[in-house]
Amino acid sequence: MEYEIVIGLEVHAELATNTKMFCSCRVVDSTQAEPNTTVCPVCAGMPGVLPVVNRQAVEYAMRVGLALGCTINNTSLFDRKNYFYPDLPKGYQISQYEHPIASDGLLVVDTSKGEKAIRIRRAHLEEDTGKLTHVVTDTENYSLVDLNRCGVPLLEIVTEPDIHSIEEARAYATTLRGILRALGVNSGDMEKGVIRFEANVSVREAGTDVLNNRVEIKNLNSFRAMERGLAYEIDRQIKIMESGGTVSQETMGWDDTNNCTYTQRSKEDAHDYRYFPEPDLPPLVVDADWVHRVQSTLPELPRARAQRYQNNFNLTAADATLLAADITVAQYFENTLAAAKDVPGKTVAAWILGEVYAYLNRTGEAFESLRVTPAILADLLIRLTKGEVNAATAKVILATLLEKGGSAGEIIKEKGLQQTSDPGQIAALVAKAIQDNPGELESYRNGKETVANWFFGQVMRMAGGKANPQVVREELARQLKK
Repeated sequence: MEYEIVIGLEVHAELATNTKMFCSCRVVDSTQAEPNTTVCPVCAGMPGVLPVVNRQAVEYAMRVGLALGCTINNTSLFDRKNYFYPDLPKGYQISQYEHPIASDGLLVVDTSKGEKAIRIRRAHLEEDTGKLTHVVTDTENYSLVDLNRCGVPLLEIVTEPDIHSIEEARAYATTLRGILRALGVNSGDMEKGVIRFEANVSVREAGTDVLNNRVEIKNLNSFRAMERGLAYEIDRQIKIMESGGTVSQETMGWDDTNNCTYTQRSKEDAHDYRYFPEPDLPPLVVDADWVHRVQSTLPELPRARAQRYQNNFNLTAADATLLAADITVAQYFENTLAAAKDVPGKTVAAWILGEVYAYLNRTGEAFESLRVTPAILADLLIRLTKGEVNAATAKVILATLLEKGGSAGEIIKEKGLQQTSDPGQIAALVAKAIQDNPGELESYRNGKETVANWFFGQVMRMAGGKANPQVVREELARQLKK
């Protein structure tokens, strides 16, 4: 029997505001700050305190909603989402449910099978929970609570069940992350938990439109965890169905160490949380003028940027998408272009996606930590274009710059890497290569023309890799012909 996978994703994105969602506490890096240092009576849930909505968080939510093609609702309401957990001091979370700030959007993503349109059901504002650290030793077993993150603005973006493969799920998640970064509302730093995924997964017989019981997977804090969690759960559900069983609707956690899901609680529906209207917050009213002002500040989004790169610089769709997907990479590319004057965009793209990416993949360093600034890379590419160095030498120089920093001019001077274009000097090297290898010359005369490439390699070796390749090939062709 063939099966169809049905996936809906919930993405929780921390909004990069200065202060928390309902109080004036500073937002800090919860992975670095001293625990429980940015906490006040409001975010700690003390009796008698009153929350106040963060205006910046509302504007950030509107930016995301507009970028996703959502309707920004004139009036949205806050509710109390009731559940008890050690990192939730109030015993409830202030959130939106039936009346979100944004709804009915669409995100188009690229997959190996072409474009895929994924509907956005809603994007709603809420506050984040605190953070638990579990300590387990041979003699102790306890948990520590850090409330620094408690109350940080979150935007939860919920899709319709339109995703039908793990590839589509990853494409959606990575595309959305790129949009959030481009909008400046989220750093996209997965390691710090500023974006977290929850997946609703079900399996049905192919060709039907029934929605079977779904399982919600939590604790998906990276693209890799999301893919592995989905793969495991899909396989588990198919095995249950093939054995004649029924998949139970429940909430599962993802155990990244043991590569499996585990039951957290049974779940019938969202009303399990017991939503009640938040009595301390009035309706959030967003007028048309405010929406228009936010709309006018939206930057170019990754998909439009990739199309511009294809049109303006003759890049392939794959290369344009790679450069445009991450705002940091896109800005680096454009800043290099601006500094590189007459160097073609295709050349700049090739060096970034080739040599720079290869270095980052090899070392595991982040793009943001590059020692080579756009101006330094542009300087090297200008020297290459002018013939001051050849491509092989430029790669050696860039490798040194990426590892140690500095400038192309310093390295060229220090290591004597200036390209040799002197016709007389190159002619002498070509003549020596031919004279020293009569056997290869005879092979060339007998019709083995590929030997010319061998002679080229010999000349470049004799020149220490510094000879101008174009001049070498022209001189080699002249002398071989003679």
